[in-house]
Amino acid sequence: MDLSNLSPAVGSVRNRKRIGRGAGSGLGKTAGKGHKGQNARSGGGVKPGFEGGQMPLQRRLPKRGFTPLKKKVYALVNLRDLECFEAGSCIDPDMLIKTGLIKRVCDGVKILGDGDISIALTVRAHKFSKVAAEKIVAAGGKVEVL
Repeated sequence: MDLSNLSPAVGSVRNRKRIGRGAGSGLGKTAGKGHKGQNARSGGGVKPGFEGGQMPLQRRLPKRGFTPLKKKVYALVNLRDLECFEAGSCIDPDMLIKTGLIKRVCDGVKILGDGDISIALTVRAHKFSKVAAEKIVAAGGKVEVL
């Protein structure tokens, strides 16, 4: 075997289709483009996504932006809202839903430090801000992370 007898594999090479070269070729006259219209013209055709003037799908759908898909959403409760409970009671997400302070737990409950607390409470939540945890402990309560 040498360079003089190399050839492509059988069936891998085809002759070029010569369109518009007379009726005998089978692709004469309109050269396979049909009669008139946008797609028969030089440079004709529509861009990808074009729907005939109807608002295209990529514009009908809302923009998503850069919101992370795994972002956690917490139900937020401020310390001033916890003043309505009796001293010594244990506050957990179920109790917060029953009293109407939150509607649902989402990915968890976070206690924020806005306001003051004067009663000792045991607060059970998924997250606490530093200030909130300090104020609860200073009031004689306990902080439990779920």
